[in-house]
Amino acid sequence: MLIIGIDPGISGSICFFENGKILEVIEMPTMTDGKKNKRQVNGSQIYNEILKKTNNSKNNIRVIIEQVSAMPGQGVTSMFNFGQSFGILKGICSAMQLPMYFVRPAKWKKYFGLINSEKDASRTKAIEMFPYFSSQLSKKKDSNKADAILIASFYHETYKLEE
Repeated sequence: MLIIGIDPGISGSICFFENGKILEVIEMPTMTDGKKNKRQVNGSQIYNEILKKTNNSKNNIRVIIEQVSAMPGQGVTSMFNFGQSFGILKGICSAMQLPMYFVRPAKWKKYFGLINSEKDASRTKAIEMFPYFSSQLSKKKDSNKADAILIASFYHETYKLEE
């Protein structure tokens, strides 16, 4: 089964995961928009990346998206943009007729013992679990890649229990 773990948002990542192994992790495709050159999620590129990995097959694919919501202290504009990114991802997966599952951050983080830990702790955990991938998680900014990996891994490890 191909599991696509997604950490949504402008600085998020997408992990392609199969048979307990990381196939590839990409940073969220973005583009600039408007006079201020604000970055936004590039839906067309996301579609193409998913299409490339799925070979136009809808069989045995699961898309796991982190279930995000408004966060205290975030500005209205950034929350709107974050929600827009989440909606683009849902729309693409719906149009591609891919089954989507949503997991709250608290659920997957609790599973990996990351509740109340630093943002960077997910990167450390992903390196522990997938040492062969550590070179691609060497920078502090790679914590979003680690989140996508752990979201996919969470589903891989728990879906058998739920079905």
